[in-house]
Amino acid sequence: MARIFIVGSGVVGTATGKGFLDAGHKVTFIDVDEQRLEALRSQGLDAHSVLDLVAEPSSFIFLTLPTPNVGHAYDMSAFESGSAAVGRALRNAIESHVVVVRSTVPPGTAEGFVQPTLQDHSGKNPGDGFTVASNPEFLRAASAVEDFRHPWMTVVAARSARTRERVGELLRPFGGDLRLFANPAEAELIKCAHNIYNATKISFWNEMWRVSRELGLDLDPIARTVARSAEGSINPLYGIRGGAPYGGVCLPKDTQGFLGVAESVGLDMPLLRAVVEVNDQMAREAEGQAGALSPNAA
Repeated sequence: MARIFIVGSGVVGTATGKGFLDAGHKVTFIDVDEQRLEALRSQGLDAHSVLDLVAEPSSFIFLTLPTPNVGHAYDMSAFESGSAAVGRALRNAIESHVVVVRSTVPPGTAEGFVQPTLQDHSGKNPGDGFTVASNPEFLRAASAVEDFRHPWMTVVAARSARTRERVGELLRPFGGDLRLFANPAEAELIKCAHNIYNATKISFWNEMWRVSRELGLDLDPIARTVARSAEGSINPLYGIRGGAPYGGVCLPKDTQGFLGVAESVGLDMPLLRAVVEVNDQMAREAEGQAGALSPNAA
């Protein structure tokens, strides 16, 4: 049985904590919102406003704090105050603890933001009282508890091999594909790219929906067919290498030509235009590099 603290007990934190509880671990929820704490206590859960590690054995401290966007930036104010609070708790701790960044954060947050904050407020250095890891969540709001109990993918990253092993051992019993990385920024970028990829796919089909509507076509059967015919959909390794433009005959011809189709029905396709612009930029970069990678051809 592991000792676990959940710092930030919103949807993600609550689902994470309940999942660990169901697996037989000892869990305490930490939050600054008294109404939320009362709701957790009413369910028979251990919930407090302050993290106290004085008499605690070596534990896992999961940071599941909100990181909303403000314009084109993440608001890290809750993360700053939460990390500082954990650092103050670590100052009086006897044992060493693993601080796990679980929220969606900018790449580099665990080592470039959380770790120095913990150092400043604890007076301790990594490996001497605490270590830092990243374990991004892949939970859907409507089914967060169930998604935690039955993950399809678990990502863990830490510089310390022992920390990677410990967090991996904690999460492995839940099942799913476990991926381990040595650099926390890799795990953090995985989560950002995961969400951005999903958003991009939705916007892609929304652009196609607008064109289909203007052409008098029903997109649903079209989209279902393309989802099974396009290699980018059925082959998880297709196009993911990076560093080279797409080439061949089909992709350049159809990305350029279909912009004209959209224009003919009075529509702008900003996502498709961006696809062409990014590819043109990659082609220019490839031309300037000796031994450039061969194109991603269709």
